[in-house]
Amino acid sequence: MTPDVVALLRAELGDRVDTSPAALESARADKSGHASAGSPLAVVHAASVDDVRAVLRIATATRTPVVPRGAGTGLAGGANTGRGEISLSLRGMDRLVEVRPDDLLAVVEPGILNAELNALLEPHGVWWAPDPASRAISTVGGNIATGAGGLLCAKYGVVRDAVLGVDLVLADGRLLHLGHRSVKGVTGLDLTSLVIGSEGILGVVVGATLKLRRLVAGERVTLTALFDDVRTAAVASAAVTASGIQPAIMELMDATSLAAVHRLLSMPAPPAGAAQLTIQTDGPVAADEARAIADVLRGAGGQVAVAVDDAEGETLLAVRRALHPAMETLGTTLIEDVSVPRSALPAMFDAIARIERRFGLNIPTVAHAGDGNLHPNFVFDGPDVPAVVWDAAEELFRAALDLGGTLTGEHGVGVLKRRWLADELGDDQWRLQRDIARVFDPLGILNPGKVFAI
Repeated sequence: MTPDVVALLRAELGDRVDTSPAALESARADKSGHASAGSPLAVVHAASVDDVRAVLRIATATRTPVVPRGAGTGLAGGANTGRGEISLSLRGMDRLVEVRPDDLLAVVEPGILNAELNALLEPHGVWWAPDPASRAISTVGGNIATGAGGLLCAKYGVVRDAVLGVDLVLADGRLLHLGHRSVKGVTGLDLTSLVIGSEGILGVVVGATLKLRRLVAGERVTLTALFDDVRTAAVASAAVTASGIQPAIMELMDATSLAAVHRLLSMPAPPAGAAQLTIQTDGPVAADEARAIADVLRGAGGQVAVAVDDAEGETLLAVRRALHPAMETLGTTLIEDVSVPRSALPAMFDAIARIERRFGLNIPTVAHAGDGNLHPNFVFDGPDVPAVVWDAAEELFRAALDLGGTLTGEHGVGVLKRRWLADELGDDQWRLQRDIARVFDPLGILNPGKVFAI
């Protein structure tokens, strides 16, 4: 007889088990636009580590798949929950448990939002550096699951650089404390780094010890530079990197994405075909660095404007942060994520232009130009991705790999890129990684069908 999984969950967790149609529908999709084919059995709103352990013990006993989920802001379908699966929401576990400014660390639960965390840390004179464009709505646990990056990562690193340890519940309900609170620690294998970016297939992150930084002293200076076309802007960004100056933020928007954001924000239209770099320097020498960068940009053909204060600087950055909602105004969007060496950015934009011509598509693209991470957007009508878009995306992925890059810089593999994973890893490494996942989860009940196409 098939066990009544929902009844078992309710007996253990009561009203934290949600089977309302709205909850089930919401758990099917994330911000990628992709949704699972069916609805989950239930959404469990975990309030504690014990809740998570109880869910996984029941899941193991009944062989029921479990999909961990944060705020649902992912862009690869990694937290989408389908038929016969339990959606395990960590969003309610959102406490800042401990702050140690003297040790530059904090302990948090996974459901805390990036922006909320830094608001709580600021009175202590510290901050957590990862800064995804979705910082106001994305969770730290989700950042850890996907290995997120963001606008500041060129100077301050990505999530992998800012986590000392994680508390991980395995598929059978056992709780592991991985990592350490010390700056250094090389005892045994680095399982913390293995978990970061593992997209919920190794275990459920229920806590994290984060590496903090002191608040940056000095000022911030934000500037923009308009260029006649995106390739010229990419060459200019590579010139800034080659100059040895290290801006905190360097973002590139092509003509279509820039125009879409201007429309969304009711701003005057930019010049036709124009691409824009938005750059911010910080620290005691921010003004000197900004002047030097402005000289580089003007030498590369840019029309430079410098914000008069922090408020205007934040307004300029808001243009970049509005990219995703702006793309949604154009139609259904498949938001992609490839990375290449920074010097290869112009060549990658050349490849995107060739793909646009070959497939008759317009592919609005933005880039974290400071670290070579591009986000090409495929826009189409209707809920399903047309075959021509997947064909163009595959060529785009191969172009990134040919330039020495990778399929994903920060969004993860999820469902949307699993078919190309072996192309980058090779068969031997693909099998090794899948076998490692099975050591953590022998029954294959954690986020099945994600990352590895079986």
